[in-house]
Amino acid sequence: MKPAAAAGLLCLALPAQAEDAAWRTAWDIALHATAAGTQLPSDSVLNPENAIARLADRAQGLEARLNLRLETETAGLPLRLTLRPILRAQRELAEISGTRSRRSSDNAYLGQWQLRAALGEAVSLSFGREVMNWGPAQFRSPSSLFYFDNGRANPSRELTGVDGIKLAWTPNPATNLSLARVQDDGNATGAWHQTWLMKAEQRGDDWTGGLILAQASDREAFVGGFLQWTLDEAWLLYGEAASASRADALVSPADATLPFHVQAESARRDIALLGAMRTLENGQSLSLEYLRNGHGYRDAELDAYFERAGASPAAAALALARKPPLLGRNYLHLVWQSNQLDDGAYWRAMWSRNLDDSSNEWAAYYDLPINARLSLYALGVVTDGGTRREFAALVEHSLMLGMRLALP
Repeated sequence: MKPAAAAGLLCLALPAQAEDAAWRTAWDIALHATAAGTQLPSDSVLNPENAIARLADRAQGLEARLNLRLETETAGLPLRLTLRPILRAQRELAEISGTRSRRSSDNAYLGQWQLRAALGEAVSLSFGREVMNWGPAQFRSPSSLFYFDNGRANPSRELTGVDGIKLAWTPNPATNLSLARVQDDGNATGAWHQTWLMKAEQRGDDWTGGLILAQASDREAFVGGFLQWTLDEAWLLYGEAASASRADALVSPADATLPFHVQAESARRDIALLGAMRTLENGQSLSLEYLRNGHGYRDAELDAYFERAGASPAAAALALARKPPLLGRNYLHLVWQSNQLDDGAYWRAMWSRNLDDSSNEWAAYYDLPINARLSLYALGVVTDGGTRREFAALVEHSLMLGMRLALP
């Protein structure tokens, strides 16, 4: 059932008195102004002369992120409507095949929205556009089928929700079970745009665990889970795992003389992440994660991937469009961050390494509050390894500067 149809059914089910109910409202808005510069490699294999990815090397943007909340209660039925409209203006400058190109885009959309009805003390029904993201991992999130890249490397990044209807049962604060039907247009969900999803989560005194089952039409089922365990005040251990296939999977034979081919659905593969976080006496923390990616290429397949992509622009375009979310099979991710409870500046330093091709990505984020409403932030990224290595294949380095104004 599409969210719009579900909305109609829920509205019909509401008592007629809802028309006369008093709505309590609340709102806030965050205004972002950003400027970014990116250095692209001149000899990129996957993006020769920037003719395929058409990445901007200069960009300026203005963005307004609004939060609106309306609540009421009629005939004992609490209702809550939340809206997150996004207004965005972007100006970009890119060099494509030796020609400078200016681009501009102005758009407005609902990044998230939800109408939620509490059907009882433990049961709620909601529909709309929701960010269905979970799990403790920072580098990538294997248990999250919609947000494998969960955006935590860039705290200023805005995730767009997926459209669906959800029934949730929360009999106590420690237990949550939800069943959702995601009926998205595919822009946010990819091949999971028509999916039944069940998520069960249980919390203990020092641990949290979750199980995720999903079934899309004409797809192998997705099975995922996450677990985190607080050993003491200093140590946190956690992990995520999933077993799933990939749609439109690009196969890269180890023999570089053979062509790419695309499978409508790959064989089932496992992805697992293990992590540990150490909180220091000053409140800062260090996290180290290891990811094993069963959907990535083996060493010979990875070498052949770049060799084959360099043969022609058409091969490079296919390699870029259909590649797996991560090319390799083994990754390390290290995060050192400031005390998140401090009222002052927040910072984090990140290092990611593809253990198969030895490429690296170094990143740093800094957020400085000027006063209660105004903040300045910056994100810098540097890669190494060369254009036939994953992390340096498209970008050499980049810097984004931003200003955030929160109202009221």
